[in-house]
Amino acid sequence: MNSSLSLLHPYPFEKLSKLFQDVKPADLPLIPLSIGEPKHPAPEFVKQAIIDNFHHLSTYPNSKGLPELRQSIAGWLSQRFKLNSISAENHVLPVSGTREAIFSFVQALVNRDDAPYVVMPNPFYQIYEGATLLSGAKPYFISCTEENGYLGDFDAVPAEVWEKTVLLFVCTPGNPTGAVLSKEQFKKLIALSDQYNFVIASDECYSELWFDQAPVGLLEVCAEMGRNDYKNCVVFHSLSKRSNLPGMRSGFVAGDAALMKPYLKYRTYHGAAMPVQHQLASIAAWNDELHVEENRRLYRAKFDLFQQELGSLLPLQKPDAGFYYWLKVDNDETFAKRLMEQAHIKVLPGRYLSRETSQGNPGENHVRMALVADIAQCEQVVQRLKNIL
Repeated sequence: MNSSLSLLHPYPFEKLSKLFQDVKPADLPLIPLSIGEPKHPAPEFVKQAIIDNFHHLSTYPNSKGLPELRQSIAGWLSQRFKLNSISAENHVLPVSGTREAIFSFVQALVNRDDAPYVVMPNPFYQIYEGATLLSGAKPYFISCTEENGYLGDFDAVPAEVWEKTVLLFVCTPGNPTGAVLSKEQFKKLIALSDQYNFVIASDECYSELWFDQAPVGLLEVCAEMGRNDYKNCVVFHSLSKRSNLPGMRSGFVAGDAALMKPYLKYRTYHGAAMPVQHQLASIAAWNDELHVEENRRLYRAKFDLFQQELGSLLPLQKPDAGFYYWLKVDNDETFAKRLMEQAHIKVLPGRYLSRETSQGNPGENHVRMALVADIAQCEQVVQRLKNIL
């Protein structure tokens, strides 16, 4: 087996299962707030599109995706991020969920003989690290703390690290922090990319779950700067959070055509093409915004409920966007065990989403609470927390 497999850490939910192995939960129905799995109903018209196209079960999908799907994605990108030069033919690739795409993009990009760095936020989505280790690169962590607005201090990265960096991951809105990068911060990162010649991969899967103002995107900033070739810039988007379709495994990668072309060659061999019926259903999803607006309304209602009912009992900081609370606590593992024992509510200790650095573990003494349960369950969560706090 690949010796790099031994470098992989247990996944956060494996650690959570171990934490709870001797815990006797309260005699109440379990309410899971640990996994970022949307629970709002999937759009009926998307379900119908899959049903109507079941005959494509006998059709091999193309790695590049249907032209109609790439066109609908390009149209959505142009409208959402004010792009005027996005090419469905050259800049867009549909993928079988961004988890798959993030992993495979790193494998296609990294030249392991160079032993380069992949720079990433800390805490982070675990695929960034796993993909890096299995590509032969080395992860370099930027701690996202309360002091830097949970966005990381890019100025603190040594020049010798940037010089050996092949890829920078950013996640905006952040998982788990909900923090959003500004246009000015993106411009600063693009300048670093130009200086040191590395790729920026912006994970924007939570971009449509906002409260007051739509988050800015990397390609949007490129367009504003006149960088219509999107040099060394790629973004990852998904229908999982936007449209409550995590089981459909539908997303896309878009950006620099000079990167998309060899990445498509990799994908042709990788064999992760999206089923045709899912591609056709994805067109319907990307072409509709009404269900996305309703999705945002449901999340706003839940965050408003928590702020109003628990704001005086817990240090709740409403995120910039997304559906997570990144809650400061005295001890994240103790807090998670207490909620399981006394309220049968499952949350994720923040240290499981982070790595130790010379400054410590930036996720420690935080918990991630995913407000994915429906409003009725969220009302139960509120009442149970009131009872034990």
